[in-house]
Amino acid sequence: MTSVISNEQKAHLISSNSEAIAIAHEIAPELAKEASQRDQQRQLPVEEIKKFSESGLWGITVPKEYGGAFVSNVTLAEVVKIISEADPSIGQIPQNHLYMVEALRLDGTEEQKRFFFDLVLQGKRFGNAFSEVGTKSVTDVQTRLVRSSGSRYVLNGRKFYSSGALLADWIPVVAKNEDDQTIVAFVERDAEGLTVIDDWSSFGQRTTASGTTILENVQVPEEYVIPHYLAFERPTTMGAIAQIIQAAVDVGIASAALKDTIDFVRNHTRPWIDSNVERGYEDPLLIYQVGELQIKLHAAEAILNRAGEFIDRAIEDMTEANVAAASIAVAESKALAAEAAIATTNKLFELAGTKSTLNQFNYDRHWRNARTYAARPSSMEVLRRWKLPSQWCQSTAPSLVIRN
Repeated sequence: MTSVISNEQKAHLISSNSEAIAIAHEIAPELAKEASQRDQQRQLPVEEIKKFSESGLWGITVPKEYGGAFVSNVTLAEVVKIISEADPSIGQIPQNHLYMVEALRLDGTEEQKRFFFDLVLQGKRFGNAFSEVGTKSVTDVQTRLVRSSGSRYVLNGRKFYSSGALLADWIPVVAKNEDDQTIVAFVERDAEGLTVIDDWSSFGQRTTASGTTILENVQVPEEYVIPHYLAFERPTTMGAIAQIIQAAVDVGIASAALKDTIDFVRNHTRPWIDSNVERGYEDPLLIYQVGELQIKLHAAEAILNRAGEFIDRAIEDMTEANVAAASIAVAESKALAAEAAIATTNKLFELAGTKSTLNQFNYDRHWRNARTYAARPSSMEVLRRWKLPSQWCQSTAPSLVIRN
């Protein structure tokens, strides 16, 4: 594996938690400028993603010994929330990139870590080809990696939900090897036999650069393959990190919807005819309901922050108990974040009034994004996938089911 020369670095190198959050706040307004227009026209955020990755934010979880900031998961969640408030499609796109950085940290060889972490710090982006359609479950992977000759493999399969793949430099592919073990094969975007189709047609999260990935006899060197199954044969934070990013996107959507609700009510909404107030935003009932949404959002933000703290604690001391506690904390955060996103995006039109439904405002994108992104596994299903000790699942089942 050829080493990457560090002086080729194009992305900014972030060095601390505070710098990561400051840069997220700095670029968010730029990403938000044409977010509504991109949604209406299904226009991929090509230049925006370039700016986003060049900011250095895609490399903030690279370990310090490889040149990264290795920010806390509290910071990671805050950054994703800030970006998702600006544009949740852009906030979602690096999810699988960040997931693969963690996969490399846990199970990559020393050579793989040096090679791929250098690429990440340069601003290179990982897409994904993880999920398949038409199978019995998400763990039923039909894509296969088989040895061809010497140290090379051949990869064949078909994937969907390939968020970010269209704008990626590398596409990590989840497959089964000849021993039926789950592996990840890193494939360069322009590799022969790799085709990414822009056929994502959902009513929400329209610009996530997702769609179908087809792999036909793609050649993969042995050094581009990591044994991903190992991350789930011992206590790790692999699943928790993937899920906290999802929760952060939901909180970002809720925050954006609430801001637009308040802005519209202050500037456009007329008072109820019998309210005896001059302006819509003076209506006591409206104020009360906005306050309820604000409290729900603040609760989701607090639980998100708490989940990040649990993950950080588990990384410092990777015991089964700490990993299980982190996983449960993230599942709770995910449940509350989705609830806040759906409630806030629903309530926008009720509080703002009929005029807020006009196409010129495109406020329905908030609900569409929230509804699309919330169409994901329940917290209990997440817990089962992470293979937590049965006593943890049983002892927490009632509270998690209620929250869903």
